Amino acid sequence: MNADRSVVVHPDATNLATATAARLINRLADAQADRKPAHVALTGGRVAADVYRHILDSRFRDTVDWGAVHFWWGDERFLPTGNKDRNETQAHEAFLDELRVDREHLHPMPSADTVDTVEESASVYAAELDAAGHGRGLPGFDLVLLGVGEDGHVASLFPGQESLKASDRTAVGVHDSPKPPSERTTLTFAALNSAEEVWVIASGAGKAEAVAAALEGGDVPAAEVRGRRHTRWLVDADAASELQKFEF
Repeated sequence: MNADRSVVVHPDATNLATATAARLINRLADAQADRKPAHVALTGGRVAADVYRHILDSRFRDTVDWGAVHFWWGDERFLPTGNKDRNETQAHEAFLDELRVDREHLHPMPSADTVDTVEESASVYAAELDAAGHGRGLPGFDLVLLGVGEDGHVASLFPGQESLKASDRTAVGVHDSPKPPSERTTLTFAALNSAEEVWVIASGAGKAEAVAAALEGGDVPAAEVRGRRHTRWLVDADAASELQKFEF
């Protein structure tokens, strides 16, 4: 196993969500011990929502100064603000509305009711990232959270799309997502892989082929995920069921 990459296999989805929530709290508390504020990019999906809800239930949640955490998003569906299918809406319902967060530290991707196109959404978000990084392009993510699709995509970086090659930008618009809605905004690999740590969370047998491909040299976008210090795959037993070469 590479020194900068690890795989943690939990017995089921419930254990995966509970343990990941605890790990996330600890990671942010450690980041804040070094400096404030911390920066984290959130992901969407069922497992992510479960992780966020378990944060609220944790007796250790207040070890993090949530008012000193900046929340970003790795990708977003180009829909109006408040739409239930937006990752932003899911995160608010799952945990952000219950935490003592600083509203100025919430950085949702521009929605379909605030800008006209996904290109404009990406451009505005790139400018916001650059401002938070004081002109360095990015704020310095402590952690990026990602899910993985059955086709091996991460964020809204899908197999075969030109956005996979966007090394000179931090955010791009997507017009032809194979999953609805077709229009999305996403961070690029240049932005995702700038993080100190990247965690990929996967649950269920439907993700097993993609997880195996990403970790065993397959040609899928998830194989390109690289945190600067560490890349951690957090999966349940079903999602790990097709792994062969990896030693745990």
